[in-house]
Amino acid sequence: MKKTCIECNKPIKGRADKKFCDDSCRNEYNNRINKDSKNLIRNINNRLRKNWRILEALNPDEKTKTTRSKLIEKGFDFSYFTSTYTTKKGTVYYFVYNQGYLPLENEYYALVKRKD
Repeated sequence: MKKTCIECNKPIKGRADKKFCDDSCRNEYNNRINKDSKNLIRNINNRLRKNWRILEALNPDEKTKTTRSKLIEKGFDFSYFTSTYTTKKGTVYYFVYNQGYLPLENEYYALVKRKD
């Protein structure tokens, strides 16, 4: 019995465990299977990257202060961050990868960079 490609049904030559006739069929199959989840993940990653770039641009010296309005003006979205860090005093820092921010009084934010 000859095996056929699970994407295009052409005969497969080569290894016994091969599922696709070539790379394009493999790519088309996987892209079709993962389409819905990829869009969600892509959109979230784009949002996180944008937030990271904004924090990186506003915090060149690894520690600074800025305002909420300046972050929003640049397009920062406070809903997207990768982790939080809570100090012993209970202060919560929000991080987008290695760039973090701490809400202060009067709409100010402390921007910090986590050491690697």
